[in-house]
Amino acid sequence: MTTALFTHDSSLKHQTPAGHPEQIARIEHIAAALNAPQFQTLIRHDAPDCTDADILLCHPQSHLDAITAAEPSSGTVALDGDTHMSPGSLKAARHAVGGCVAAVDAVLTGGANNAFVACRPPGHHAEHSTPMGFCLFGNAAIAAKHALDRHGLSRVAVVDFDVHHGNGTQALLWDEPRTLFITSHQNPLWPGTGLPGETGATNNVQNWPLPPHSDGRLMRATYQAEIFPALNRFKPELLIISAGFDAHADDPLAQLNWSTEDFEWLTRELCAIAAKHCQGRVVSTLEGGYDLKALAASTAAHVRVLMETAA
Repeated sequence: MTTALFTHDSSLKHQTPAGHPEQIARIEHIAAALNAPQFQTLIRHDAPDCTDADILLCHPQSHLDAITAAEPSSGTVALDGDTHMSPGSLKAARHAVGGCVAAVDAVLTGGANNAFVACRPPGHHAEHSTPMGFCLFGNAAIAAKHALDRHGLSRVAVVDFDVHHGNGTQALLWDEPRTLFITSHQNPLWPGTGLPGETGATNNVQNWPLPPHSDGRLMRATYQAEIFPALNRFKPELLIISAGFDAHADDPLAQLNWSTEDFEWLTRELCAIAAKHCQGRVVSTLEGGYDLKALAASTAAHVRVLMETAA
C-alpha cells in the first residue's frame, strides 16, 4: 500500500524571467518539504519523457510543432504575457506530461495506490492549440485520456481546486463524455472563464466559482453540498486531481483565504470518495501555488494525506 512520487530534475531547468511567480524555487521548496523523515516511505520515481503520442491525445500536431519550434537556444522567450520558455522548458514540459502518464500507469496496474506528480510547468490552462497561464501542455487532461483510451476505463473524474479556473482542462475534455471535470475557483479572476453555465458538450463539466475573500468554510460547504454528491453520482474509476495551492490565504496572485488545513481536509474527503468508488486510485498533479512557504506546507499536507489513505 504505497504512494508514488514522480519528479524530474528538468523542472529545475525551466527558466522564467526574474520575478515571475512560476519559478524554479517552487520545486525546490516542495522537494525540501517532501524530503522530511515522514515522507521517506514515498516510492520515488523519475518522471519519464512522454511520447509525442501522449501529447497528441489532447493536442494537435500543429501545437506540438509550435511549442517545439518556440523553444529558444538561449535566454527566455514570451509566448504571451505570462507564459515563457527557456532552453530547458520543452524537456520539462514533456517530463511533466510523462510523469502524469506514468502515474496513471502505476496506479492502474498496482504499482502504487495513489500518486503525486511534482513537476513544472503546470498544465491546466493549456488549450488545444494555445499555451497560456504558465502552461504548455494539458497534463491532467492527457492523463485522463490515457486512462480512458489506453487502460480502457469508462469514467474518469478530474477535480481542479486551483484558485484559477482550469480553462485548458475544460476545453480539452469538453467533448469527452467519459469524463467529469469539476472545478472550484475564484471568480472574478483571470482567466475570466469558469461560469456555472459552462457545462460541457454532455453536461460533463461543473464550475463552482467562489467569491474573493471567502475562506475555507464556504469551500467546504460547496464541496459537501455540490461537488462530493456529483462525484458520488458519477462513480469514477479513477480520480485525477489538479492540485493548485494558490487558494491559500498567503498566495499573492488571488484573494481566497484557505488554510493549509483546508487543503488537508479536501484531500482527505476526495480520497474517501476514491476509496468508495475506485479502489482509492488517485493521481494528483501540481498546478499553481506561488507563496513558497504556503506552497511547501500545503503540498506536504496533501501528500501526507495521500500516504495515510494509501496505508
